[in-house]
Amino acid sequence: MRVLITVIPERTTFLHMVPLAWALRAAGHQVVVASAPSFAPTITQAGLTAVPVGRDAPVWRVEDMNPEQREAGRDGLPTPWNVVVEPEKVTFLDQLYGHHTAVEQGHKPENFPIIAGAVQFARQWQPDLVLWEPLSYAGAIAAKACGAAHARMLWSIDVLGATREHYLRLMNDQPAHERPDPLAEWLASYGRKYDYEFTEDMITGDFTIDQMPSSVRMTAGHLDYAPIRYTPYGGPAVIPKWLQGPAKRPRIGFTLGTTATERFAGYTFSVQDALAALSELDVEVVATIAEREQGKLGRVPDNVRIISYAPLDALAASCSVLINHCGPGTFLTTACNGVPQLHVPWDFDEPELARRSAQQGGALTLHGQTVTGDTIRDGVLKLLNEPGFGERAAALRDEIRAMPTPHEVVTHLEELTVKHRKRPA
Repeated sequence: MRVLITVIPERTTFLHMVPLAWALRAAGHQVVVASAPSFAPTITQAGLTAVPVGRDAPVWRVEDMNPEQREAGRDGLPTPWNVVVEPEKVTFLDQLYGHHTAVEQGHKPENFPIIAGAVQFARQWQPDLVLWEPLSYAGAIAAKACGAAHARMLWSIDVLGATREHYLRLMNDQPAHERPDPLAEWLASYGRKYDYEFTEDMITGDFTIDQMPSSVRMTAGHLDYAPIRYTPYGGPAVIPKWLQGPAKRPRIGFTLGTTATERFAGYTFSVQDALAALSELDVEVVATIAEREQGKLGRVPDNVRIISYAPLDALAASCSVLINHCGPGTFLTTACNGVPQLHVPWDFDEPELARRSAQQGGALTLHGQTVTGDTIRDGVLKLLNEPGFGERAAALRDEIRAMPTPHEVVTHLEELTVKHRKRPA
């Protein structure tokens, strides 16, 4: 079958989709990836075929246009997505405002530059299945326009699907003549151009491919989920010599992702204080720090190795504990290796994912003002010395290993494509 993948030009989001794309190709299916023209090198670097569509444009997000909301995002989910963690505290008007803002300042700018090109290509190429990540509504529109089956492929817990479920519940409690639905109205507007009727699958897919293990998963009750084992992939990488052998002392990984320095003004706590506190322990620390942040560190302790990048799968496998921001890829890669984690989350769904990770038992989470060098050191000691954390981290690893691999999922996707395709094969 022919499979079209659509993705907004976000590298970390795309990397989550690559192993399944490889599996589909290995099974004999044709796979292409459509995104903005400037993203083509990232796609081809993964060994996949790129289809440049539309035009390049700045990806303006709600938080970029509203600095106060951007900073609020450090503490977790802003409106409308906060409904998934505190449903009793939100009103329909709160949700309506949040959805309107998300559509106008987020989804439209992210998708508009590539929608027409994606539809044009889909109608010409006639894919059987369109896979799209949860922010790439251009994929849903293209699938509707050409009659293909289509599915969301999640890169984290399903905050968007669960938010949609809450919104429908709140909306249905309103009088019939007072039920505005900004996201549905936006997607339906393209139906008048491309000759389709809006249906709810345009927001949540015919089905959803979920890489999260069940012990931390967030789902929406009305959706059909197809689980798939997460396969670590961070792009082309070389394992350095120092990482090819075992650590001489317990190794503590320290990685905070790129969001803090690329989207925010910097880290939310003093990395210098954290490294100084860790220098008091009989451990080896490997810290991946953005180059522009390294100059702010001052003296680096003798037991700390500062690098700009290391292949995370290889680094995590060598660690006794990994300190991280609980980005979904970092969390899952570490979990695949059965390593206890100390989370210091600060962005969008990371605090909620970190909470679920700690609840599973293989991790600890520090929040906001509680993050200091001393609390990080104490957290690491607790993870090292209490065997329950290692046992639960191993249980999470085994849970992930029991999930179907990308290759094993392909047959199920073939069946679901036949079920949901709107046109004859």
